[in-house]
Amino acid sequence: MRAAMDNPFLLSVDRSLASLTSPDAISASTHAVNAALAEALAAITPPGGLPALREAYVRGELGLPVSPKSPRARKLTIEGPAGPIGLRILVPDEVRGVYLHIHGGGWVVGSNDTWDEQLDYFGREAGIVAVSVDYRLAPEHPAPAAIDDCAAVASWLIEHAEREFGTSWLSIGGESAGSNLAALTLLRLRDAGKGDAFRAASLLYGVFDLSLTPSVFRVTGAPFISLEVMRQFTGAFAGATDLKDPALSPLYADLHDLPPALFSVGSADPLLDDSLFMSMRWQAAGNLAQLAIYPGGTHGFNALNGELAAAGNRGIAKFLKAMRTEVAG
Repeated sequence: MRAAMDNPFLLSVDRSLASLTSPDAISASTHAVNAALAEALAAITPPGGLPALREAYVRGELGLPVSPKSPRARKLTIEGPAGPIGLRILVPDEVRGVYLHIHGGGWVVGSNDTWDEQLDYFGREAGIVAVSVDYRLAPEHPAPAAIDDCAAVASWLIEHAEREFGTSWLSIGGESAGSNLAALTLLRLRDAGKGDAFRAASLLYGVFDLSLTPSVFRVTGAPFISLEVMRQFTGAFAGATDLKDPALSPLYADLHDLPPALFSVGSADPLLDDSLFMSMRWQAAGNLAQLAIYPGGTHGFNALNGELAAAGNRGIAKFLKAMRTEVAG
């Protein structure tokens, strides 16, 4: 992963963890973005009821912006374990690989059409086709429904990517709950004997321990995430399953034989510990991993305006391009 090491927010022997999490490392522009976000969130009253909450979320009315819909996007439906699964596909001008994208939203809200701008950017910079999955949401469909859907799409790509897109190079990733599902999908594939199919993983401010890490328990006043909200979301997804079950919390899983991964998270994100812990366990299991920490970044920071958002998305694009280029080279 040497080609991606020019990211100034990557932890390295020359760049300490403390230097990236220190309050002094937060730029004036990031302070301004965070202040504007706090002001906007203070003026929002979330709607009552899950259907209204879901609609508000995908319209970007809860503080986290959604990107404009890309005119390049097309839809495809494949057969899943419990019925049709919708896919949103963004194909760049030059195709060198495929990125299976799994959207966030706490397993409860969100859709696969709210990240077009970022996915288009990855396509331009890395030559990556984005395939974003519309998996089933909790609480109507608790685990393992979403995992089943994501694993089904991953298996479909293994069989059909070459014919559909002209490439067999596959990567996977997502944000927040989507990173959880991406990691669990990789474990499913590995255990099914398909572990070599996906060559890289981008895991952006993921949830890897549903029983919650210290940084979540210590959170006060952070955008989008509170201890109460996290307990509601993890409970909805887990249903009656133990929150520390490795089938839901990959931090507790055997992590051998997984692809190189980039863990990206903001220093002000309550899910910081999830990325710290998971990136270390990923490496301890014998896998390659990089950890990028963005000073002052909140949960969802890469969807906000400003230089930190641009840096976060650029870091992911560089990682995906590096992984594809190093394999090709």
